[in-house]
Amino acid sequence: MADEYFLLACDEVPHDVVLTDPGTRAMDVVQVVRRLTGLSLWRSKLLTTQVPAVVLAGVPEEDAAAAVSALRGVGAQAEVRERQEPAFRKH
Repeated sequence: MADEYFLLACDEVPHDVVLTDPGTRAMDVVQVVRRLTGLSLWRSKLLTTQVPAVVLAGVPEEDAAAAVSALRGVGAQAEVRERQEPAFRKH
Protein backbone atom coordinates (compact mmCIF):
# COMPACT_ATOMS: atom_id res chain seq x y z
CA MET A 1 0.00 0.00 0.00
CA ALA A 2 1.35 3.40 -0.94
CA ASP A 3 1.95 6.05 1.68
CA GLU A 4 -1.14 8.17 2.04
CA TYR A 5 -1.70 11.23 4.15
CA PHE A 6 -5.05 12.28 5.49
CA LEU A 7 -5.88 15.78 6.62
CA LEU A 8 -8.01 15.89 9.72
CA ALA A 9 -10.37 18.81 9.69
CA CYS A 10 -10.63 20.61 13.00
CA ASP A 11 -11.87 23.96 14.19
CA GLU A 12 -8.61 25.01 15.86
CA VAL A 13 -5.57 26.00 13.87
CA PRO A 14 -2.54 25.70 16.16
CA HIS A 15 -0.63 28.88 16.93
CA ASP A 16 2.87 29.69 18.09
CA VAL A 17 3.85 32.45 20.54
CA VAL A 18 7.03 34.15 19.35
CA LEU A 19 9.09 36.47 21.57
CA THR A 20 10.64 39.12 19.32
CA ASP A 21 12.20 41.48 21.88
CA PRO A 22 12.50 41.07 25.67
CA GLY A 23 12.56 44.83 26.25
CA THR A 24 14.22 46.53 29.21
CA ARG A 25 12.66 44.43 31.99
CA ALA A 26 14.37 41.20 30.98
CA MET A 27 14.10 39.45 34.36
CA ASP A 28 10.34 40.07 34.47
CA VAL A 29 10.09 38.56 31.00
CA VAL A 30 12.16 35.56 32.14
CA GLN A 31 9.71 34.99 35.01
CA VAL A 32 6.72 35.13 32.65
CA VAL A 33 8.41 32.74 30.20
CA ARG A 34 9.15 30.41 33.10
CA ARG A 35 5.53 30.50 34.25
CA LEU A 36 4.20 29.91 30.72
CA THR A 37 6.55 27.09 29.75
CA GLY A 38 7.43 25.39 33.03
CA LEU A 39 11.12 25.60 32.14
CA SER A 40 13.83 26.17 34.72
CA LEU A 41 14.97 29.71 35.45
CA TRP A 42 18.24 29.13 33.58
CA ARG A 43 16.51 27.74 30.45
CA SER A 44 13.91 30.52 30.54
CA LYS A 45 16.67 33.12 30.62
CA LEU A 46 18.46 31.39 27.76
CA LEU A 47 15.25 31.32 25.69
CA THR A 48 14.62 34.99 26.42
CA THR A 49 18.07 36.04 25.21
CA GLN A 50 17.87 34.12 21.92
CA VAL A 51 15.23 36.12 20.09
CA PRO A 52 13.22 35.58 18.01
CA ALA A 53 12.25 32.55 20.05
CA VAL A 54 9.17 30.35 20.00
CA VAL A 55 7.95 30.37 23.59
CA LEU A 56 4.87 28.19 23.06
CA ALA A 57 4.21 26.00 20.02
CA GLY A 58 0.94 24.54 18.78
CA VAL A 59 -1.41 26.09 21.32
CA PRO A 60 -5.02 27.23 20.78
CA GLU A 61 -5.56 30.84 19.74
CA GLU A 62 -7.01 31.90 23.10
CA ASP A 63 -4.01 30.52 25.02
CA ALA A 64 -1.61 32.16 22.58
CA ALA A 65 -3.36 35.52 22.94
CA ALA A 66 -3.22 35.26 26.74
CA ALA A 67 0.49 34.43 26.63
CA VAL A 68 1.25 37.37 24.33
CA SER A 69 -0.75 39.64 26.62
CA ALA A 70 1.26 38.45 29.65
CA LEU A 71 4.56 39.02 27.83
CA ARG A 72 3.52 42.48 26.63
CA GLY A 73 2.38 43.31 30.15
CA VAL A 74 5.99 43.14 31.36
CA GLY A 75 7.39 45.15 28.46
CA ALA A 76 8.31 42.47 25.93
CA GLN A 77 7.35 42.37 22.28
CA ALA A 78 5.66 39.14 21.25
CA GLU A 79 3.31 37.96 18.54
CA VAL A 80 1.00 35.09 17.66
CA ARG A 81 1.76 33.21 14.47
CA GLU A 82 -0.37 30.55 12.82
CA ARG A 83 1.37 27.23 12.33
CA GLN A 84 2.62 26.60 8.82
CA GLU A 85 1.06 23.92 6.66
CA PRO A 86 3.01 20.64 6.56
CA ALA A 87 5.37 20.41 3.58
CA PHE A 88 3.70 17.31 2.16
CA ARG A 89 0.46 19.28 1.58
CA LYS A 90 2.10 22.01 -0.50
CA HIS A 91 1.95 21.16 -4.17
